[in-house]
Amino acid sequence: MTVATPSAGFLPAATPRCLIDADGQPTSGDPAQLPDPAVLAELFRLMSIGRRFDSQATALTKQGRLAVYPSSRGQEACQVGAVTALAERDWLFPTYRDSVALVSRGINPVEVLTLLRGDWHCGYDPYLHRTGPQCTPLATNTLHAVGLAHAARIAGEDTVALVFVGDGATSEGDTHEALNIAAVWQAPVVFLVQNNGYAISVPLAKQTRAETLAHKGIGYGMPGVLIDGNDAAMVHVAVTEAVERARGGGGPTLIEALTYRIEAHTNADDATRYRQESEVAGWLARDPIARLQTYLTNQGLLDDAALAAIAEEGETRASRLRAAMNADPVLDPADLFSHVYTEPTAALRSQAAVLADELAAGQS
Repeated sequence: MTVATPSAGFLPAATPRCLIDADGQPTSGDPAQLPDPAVLAELFRLMSIGRRFDSQATALTKQGRLAVYPSSRGQEACQVGAVTALAERDWLFPTYRDSVALVSRGINPVEVLTLLRGDWHCGYDPYLHRTGPQCTPLATNTLHAVGLAHAARIAGEDTVALVFVGDGATSEGDTHEALNIAAVWQAPVVFLVQNNGYAISVPLAKQTRAETLAHKGIGYGMPGVLIDGNDAAMVHVAVTEAVERARGGGGPTLIEALTYRIEAHTNADDATRYRQESEVAGWLARDPIARLQTYLTNQGLLDDAALAAIAEEGETRASRLRAAMNADPVLDPADLFSHVYTEPTAALRSQAAVLADELAAGQS
């Protein structure tokens, strides 16, 4: 019996790949390794606008306009760098923390926040935006991504699925099953692990003894790539390479992006109970937006006028979001039973009737 042996190239580098370091300096003298300057400028614009959206959403939570909000401050490079590597025909499967990625993909911010407001399980049309609903249960989106990508290939569609997971989701059985079957099927899927150090309060060291999460790729028979997740240029290049590989029939890739969650897990979390301020300060010095801003400025690709225009765009969007979210939505309780089944079951019709009777009695 012949046993297939994965290539040694499946092992990640010993240190995270990086194109622009924490000081905003290129790590290579070859500018060809970096994305086009226009792409870098767009990455900076989207990350800046995304951070303003994130801070506005956090404020809306404090004002009682959102039930909960998981901030992604500090992880903008992962989200923006990744989604900009996708083609329009590709699918994205996000987690609950990836709102900036959805906004960067062109989804209406109000529709993005509908889930977190508690109005709908998903406020946007997944088929229109080729973006799955934000996934609150850990790792269930990994299976959805593999299934869709495999089905698309069977249908002859040129589609790649990108799925976001956190480091905590890699401890779930669903992720194991998704990685395994994706490799078996050679499905066109890219797994991007945003390793922000903690699964709520549980540090990575209490989840795995693996040298890195990227090292797990070889065990499934796919490349494992370790990158600096606060380097937007590196994230964009790594995901672009993985998407092209998947589209060309090369199968899935596991990318681990080292980053950090600056804010608490959600507004319901007290992060001071499990991490030190000095740790947070160290990561603030590696801010992904400041890093790219320094590089673009040094290269003469960003000036004060451009910065002012981006800031103004961010404020305009934040103002529109505030106005929309401060208007009380008109909700129909009967919508509770919509989109459950194509043909409602007898039990569902009975429950809907009971609710209708209760509402009618309350209005009389």
